[in-house]
Amino acid sequence: MSSPIEHDHDHSDGAGHDHGAGGGHDGHSHGVAADADRRWLTAALLLIVGFMVVEVGVGFAAQSLALISDAAHMLTDAVSIALALVAIRLAARPAGGGFTFGLKRAEILSAMANGLTLLLLSVWLAWEAVQRLISPPEVTGGLVVVTALVGIVVNIAAAWCISRANRTSLNVEGAYQHILTDLYGFIGTAVAGVVVVTTGFARADAIASLFVVVLMLRAGYGLVRASGRIFLEAAPAGVDPDELGDLLAGQEGVVEVHDLHVWQISSDSPALSAHVLVVPSGDCHAVRRDLEALVREKYSITHTTLQVDHLGSGAVQDVAITPVPGEGVGEEHCEDTHGPVHRPGPHEH
Repeated sequence: MSSPIEHDHDHSDGAGHDHGAGGGHDGHSHGVAADADRRWLTAALLLIVGFMVVEVGVGFAAQSLALISDAAHMLTDAVSIALALVAIRLAARPAGGGFTFGLKRAEILSAMANGLTLLLLSVWLAWEAVQRLISPPEVTGGLVVVTALVGIVVNIAAAWCISRANRTSLNVEGAYQHILTDLYGFIGTAVAGVVVVTTGFARADAIASLFVVVLMLRAGYGLVRASGRIFLEAAPAGVDPDELGDLLAGQEGVVEVHDLHVWQISSDSPALSAHVLVVPSGDCHAVRRDLEALVREKYSITHTTLQVDHLGSGAVQDVAITPVPGEGVGEEHCEDTHGPVHRPGPHEH
């Protein structure tokens, strides 16, 4: 006689059981990637901080808001990279205690912080730029051009360093977006400096600052939106839960799928859980393995928790336990199902 756990309540946690064989390999590769990410981010941080100190002094000497705004943005670049480094270290800690997923979402907190700093700083720079459009100060265009050209080189080097890290991580992508918008900002500043030198049009400096503001708003909004989706447990980008549920329900032996949840633990860790009902004569274990392989191959979801039960009372009698009131057929199987119920079409069974 089969045990109730084996036959009637089949739970599979992709992180702890079915994928245990690959866990050692994955952990090793993630550790190597994290070490490489830290080295590249540290190199970018040193470049940014060194140049930022020089730029602040030149910005005040040249009375250039564009340079000062670039330096302020570089400060947020440095903070974003430092946050990314801390988040990588926290995320690498093993799960334990009250943190059953570990501290993987420290990376998402870092990405959210990067996005918010970009948005807040853009508001301040926009205000300052408008003031300078109204009353433009004297700007030393030559200093602006030279400093901006050096800044372009430094930011290209820093962007290259971060691009070598794992940009599928929203945390690393946040730092990269900071550097990228700063690079575009220096290009705009260099153009503004040339305009000031050749035409004397001082307002070009403030216009370049507004150009930087637009880029910061775009990057900041993207980071806040992406990290917000993860915090709100939204489905990963490119995954339609209804389509996924219908696909699972359409597999051989499956009668119904409900309580389907698909979300992201972190930017590179999608997860799925569901309650699956199979035909009374079906093999729960085989169905579970087939469904796990399906979502792994089609959606790259490797962390799965599937509760697989037989439909109706047949399985309950087989394992000789008392039926639970309300566990009938279809939607009544669970007292409170979350989300839509997925069943195969008439032609599939």
